[in-house]
Amino acid sequence: MELKDSISLWRLYIITDEELSGGRSHIEIAKAAIAGGADVIQLRDKKADSHSLYEAALQIRKMTREGGVQFIVNDRLDIALATNADGLHVGQDDLPALLARKFLRPDKILGVSARTIAEAIQAEKNGADYLGVGPVFEARGTKADAGDPRGLQLIKNIRDSCSLPIVAIGGINHENISRVIEAGAQCAAVISAVVSTSDITAATHSLRDQIKKIVNRQL
Repeated sequence: MELKDSISLWRLYIITDEELSGGRSHIEIAKAAIAGGADVIQLRDKKADSHSLYEAALQIRKMTREGGVQFIVNDRLDIALATNADGLHVGQDDLPALLARKFLRPDKILGVSARTIAEAIQAEKNGADYLGVGPVFEARGTKADAGDPRGLQLIKNIRDSCSLPIVAIGGINHENISRVIEAGAQCAAVISAVVSTSDITAATHSLRDQIKKIVNRQL
Protein backbone atom coordinates (compact mmCIF):
# COMPACT_ATOMS: atom_id res chain seq x y z
CA MET A 1 0.00 0.00 0.00
CA GLU A 2 1.25 3.48 -0.88
CA LEU A 3 1.78 5.77 2.09
CA LYS A 4 -0.97 8.20 1.12
CA ASP A 5 -3.43 5.35 0.59
CA SER A 6 -3.20 4.64 4.31
CA ILE A 7 -5.02 7.91 5.07
CA SER A 8 -8.29 6.25 4.08
CA LEU A 9 -7.79 3.81 6.97
CA TRP A 10 -7.16 6.42 9.66
CA ARG A 11 -9.70 6.55 12.48
CA LEU A 12 -7.87 7.78 15.59
CA TYR A 13 -5.12 10.39 15.49
CA ILE A 14 -3.26 11.10 18.75
CA ILE A 15 -1.35 14.34 19.26
CA THR A 16 1.36 14.36 21.91
CA ASP A 17 1.46 17.15 24.49
CA GLU A 18 3.90 16.99 27.39
CA GLU A 19 2.25 19.90 29.19
CA LEU A 20 -0.97 17.89 29.62
CA SER A 21 0.59 14.50 30.24
CA GLY A 22 1.31 14.58 33.96
CA GLY A 23 5.06 14.41 33.49
CA ARG A 24 5.12 11.81 30.72
CA SER A 25 7.31 12.46 27.70
CA HIS A 26 6.38 12.56 24.04
CA ILE A 27 7.99 9.15 23.72
CA GLU A 28 5.99 7.66 26.60
CA ILE A 29 2.76 9.13 25.24
CA ALA A 30 3.42 7.75 21.77
CA LYS A 31 4.36 4.30 23.04
CA ALA A 32 1.19 4.01 25.12
CA ALA A 33 -1.05 5.35 22.35
CA ILE A 34 0.41 2.92 19.83
CA ALA A 35 -0.28 0.08 22.25
CA GLY A 36 -3.88 1.30 22.48
CA GLY A 37 -4.45 1.16 18.74
CA ALA A 38 -3.80 4.70 17.48
CA ASP A 39 -3.57 4.95 13.70
CA VAL A 40 -1.51 8.14 13.69
CA ILE A 41 0.86 9.82 16.13
CA GLN A 42 1.54 13.51 15.71
CA LEU A 43 4.51 14.98 17.53
CA ARG A 44 3.68 18.54 18.53
CA ASP A 45 5.79 20.83 20.70
CA LYS A 46 6.07 24.56 20.09
CA LYS A 47 8.55 25.12 22.94
CA ALA A 48 11.16 22.34 22.75
CA ASP A 49 14.59 23.07 21.35
CA SER A 50 15.47 21.51 18.01
CA HIS A 51 17.88 18.94 19.41
CA SER A 52 15.43 17.61 22.01
CA LEU A 53 12.62 17.47 19.49
CA TYR A 54 14.82 15.70 16.96
CA GLU A 55 15.83 13.05 19.52
CA ALA A 56 12.21 12.45 20.51
CA ALA A 57 11.15 12.30 16.88
CA LEU A 58 13.82 9.71 16.08
CA GLN A 59 12.54 7.38 18.78
CA ILE A 60 8.90 7.89 17.86
CA ARG A 61 9.75 7.28 14.19
CA LYS A 62 11.24 3.92 15.18
CA MET A 63 8.25 2.96 17.34
CA THR A 64 5.66 3.94 14.76
CA ARG A 65 7.43 2.09 12.00
CA GLU A 66 7.60 -1.07 14.13
CA GLY A 67 3.96 -0.67 15.13
CA GLY A 68 2.64 0.01 11.64
CA VAL A 69 1.44 3.47 12.68
CA GLN A 70 1.78 6.70 10.72
CA PHE A 71 4.06 9.41 12.13
CA ILE A 72 3.31 13.08 11.49
CA VAL A 73 5.35 16.05 12.75
CA ASN A 74 3.56 19.29 13.54
CA ASP A 75 4.91 22.48 11.97
CA ARG A 76 8.61 21.52 11.98
CA LEU A 77 9.50 20.66 8.40
CA ASP A 78 13.16 20.27 9.37
CA ILE A 79 12.35 17.62 11.98
CA ALA A 80 10.01 15.79 9.61
CA LEU A 81 12.68 15.67 6.91
CA ALA A 82 15.53 14.78 9.27
CA THR A 83 13.69 11.81 10.78
CA ASN A 84 11.97 10.62 7.58
CA ALA A 85 8.55 11.08 9.16
CA ASP A 86 5.53 9.98 7.15
CA GLY A 87 4.38 13.54 6.89
CA LEU A 88 4.00 17.08 8.16
CA HIS A 89 1.03 19.01 9.49
CA VAL A 90 0.86 22.79 9.23
CA GLY A 91 -1.60 25.33 10.56
CA GLN A 92 -2.73 28.54 8.95
CA ASP A 93 -0.04 30.48 10.82
CA ASP A 94 2.77 27.98 10.20
CA LEU A 95 4.93 27.45 7.13
CA PRO A 96 2.70 27.95 4.06
CA ALA A 97 1.31 24.66 2.78
CA LEU A 98 2.38 25.39 -0.79
CA LEU A 99 5.99 25.83 0.33
CA ALA A 100 5.90 22.78 2.59
CA ARG A 101 4.62 20.69 -0.32
CA LYS A 102 7.63 21.74 -2.42
CA PHE A 103 10.09 20.47 0.18
CA LEU A 104 8.29 17.25 1.08
CA ARG A 105 8.81 14.22 -1.16
CA PRO A 106 5.76 13.64 -3.38
CA ASP A 107 4.94 10.42 -1.52
CA LYS A 108 4.93 12.11 1.90
CA ILE A 109 1.72 13.23 3.60
CA LEU A 110 0.82 16.89 4.09
CA GLY A 111 -1.96 17.85 6.48
CA VAL A 112 -3.31 21.38 6.74
CA SER A 113 -5.56 22.92 9.39
CA ALA A 114 -8.80 24.45 8.11
CA ARG A 115 -11.22 26.59 10.10
CA THR A 116 -13.36 27.66 7.15
CA ILE A 117 -14.53 26.34 3.80
CA ALA A 118 -12.24 28.82 2.03
CA GLU A 119 -9.20 27.57 3.93
CA ALA A 120 -10.12 23.97 3.12
CA ILE A 121 -10.46 24.66 -0.59
CA GLN A 122 -7.17 26.57 -0.65
CA ALA A 123 -5.40 23.77 1.24
CA GLU A 124 -6.53 21.28 -1.38
CA LYS A 125 -5.21 23.54 -4.14
CA ASN A 126 -1.89 23.86 -2.30
CA GLY A 127 -1.29 20.12 -2.19
CA ALA A 128 -2.74 18.99 1.13
CA ASP A 129 -3.56 15.31 1.51
CA TYR A 130 -5.92 15.70 4.46
CA LEU A 131 -7.53 18.49 6.46
CA GLY A 132 -7.42 19.07 10.20
CA VAL A 133 -10.86 20.62 10.70
CA GLY A 134 -11.77 22.51 13.84
CA PRO A 135 -11.79 23.32 16.60
CA VAL A 136 -15.09 21.44 16.58
CA PHE A 137 -15.78 21.74 20.30
CA GLU A 138 -14.24 23.86 23.03
CA ALA A 139 -10.74 22.56 23.63
CA ARG A 140 -9.85 22.73 27.31
CA GLY A 141 -6.23 23.22 28.28
CA THR A 142 -4.72 22.65 24.83
CA LYS A 143 -3.81 25.14 22.09
CA ALA A 144 -4.30 28.68 23.35
CA ASP A 145 -4.60 29.92 19.75
CA ALA A 146 -7.03 27.26 18.57
CA GLY A 147 -9.84 29.78 18.26
CA ASP A 148 -13.54 29.56 18.99
CA PRO A 149 -15.29 26.22 18.49
CA ARG A 150 -16.81 25.90 15.01
CA GLY A 151 -19.21 23.02 15.67
CA LEU A 152 -20.19 19.94 13.76
CA GLN A 153 -21.69 21.99 10.93
CA LEU A 154 -18.19 23.00 9.84
CA ILE A 155 -17.36 19.35 9.22
CA LYS A 156 -20.50 18.91 7.15
CA ASN A 157 -19.89 22.08 5.15
CA ILE A 158 -16.29 21.21 4.33
CA ARG A 159 -17.27 17.65 3.51
CA ASP A 160 -19.68 19.04 0.90
CA SER A 161 -17.13 21.49 -0.52
CA CYS A 162 -13.87 19.57 -0.56
CA SER A 163 -12.79 16.05 -1.48
CA LEU A 164 -9.96 15.66 1.04
CA PRO A 165 -10.24 13.36 4.08
CA ILE A 166 -11.23 15.19 7.25
CA VAL A 167 -9.52 14.75 10.60
CA ALA A 168 -11.71 16.52 13.15
CA ILE A 169 -9.97 18.22 16.06
CA GLY A 170 -10.82 20.30 19.10
CA GLY A 171 -12.36 19.19 22.38
CA ILE A 172 -13.06 15.66 21.16
CA ASN A 173 -13.59 13.11 23.94
CA HIS A 174 -15.45 9.93 24.84
CA GLU A 175 -18.78 11.76 25.02
CA ASN A 176 -18.71 13.37 21.59
CA ILE A 177 -16.32 11.39 19.38
CA SER A 178 -19.15 9.49 17.70
CA ARG A 179 -20.77 12.78 16.67
CA VAL A 180 -17.78 13.96 14.64
CA ILE A 181 -17.68 10.70 12.69
CA GLU A 182 -21.42 10.86 12.07
CA ALA A 183 -21.00 14.47 10.88
CA GLY A 184 -18.63 13.34 8.13
CA ALA A 185 -15.15 13.26 9.60
CA GLN A 186 -13.18 10.19 8.66
CA CYS A 187 -10.89 10.40 11.65
CA ALA A 188 -10.75 12.12 15.06
CA ALA A 189 -7.69 13.83 16.49
CA VAL A 190 -7.52 13.68 20.27
CA ILE A 191 -5.21 15.29 22.79
CA SER A 192 -6.33 15.73 26.40
CA ALA A 193 -8.92 12.92 26.36
CA VAL A 194 -5.97 10.55 25.96
CA VAL A 195 -2.82 12.39 27.03
CA SER A 196 -4.24 13.66 30.33
CA THR A 197 -5.62 10.31 31.49
CA SER A 198 -3.89 8.00 33.96
CA ASP A 199 -3.97 5.15 31.42
CA ILE A 200 -3.20 6.40 27.91
CA THR A 201 -3.36 2.93 26.39
CA ALA A 202 -6.81 2.19 27.80
CA ALA A 203 -8.17 5.60 26.80
CA THR A 204 -6.86 5.17 23.26
CA HIS A 205 -8.34 1.70 22.97
CA SER A 206 -11.72 2.89 24.23
CA LEU A 207 -11.90 5.76 21.74
CA ARG A 208 -10.79 3.53 18.88
CA ASP A 209 -13.48 1.02 19.79
CA GLN A 210 -16.16 3.74 19.77
CA ILE A 211 -15.14 4.87 16.30
CA LYS A 212 -15.13 1.31 14.97
CA LYS A 213 -18.69 0.81 16.17
CA ILE A 214 -19.86 3.97 14.40
CA VAL A 215 -18.04 3.07 11.18
CA ASN A 216 -19.46 -0.47 11.24
CA ARG A 217 -22.98 0.93 11.61
CA GLN A 218 -22.40 3.16 8.59
CA LEU A 219 -21.38 0.25 6.35
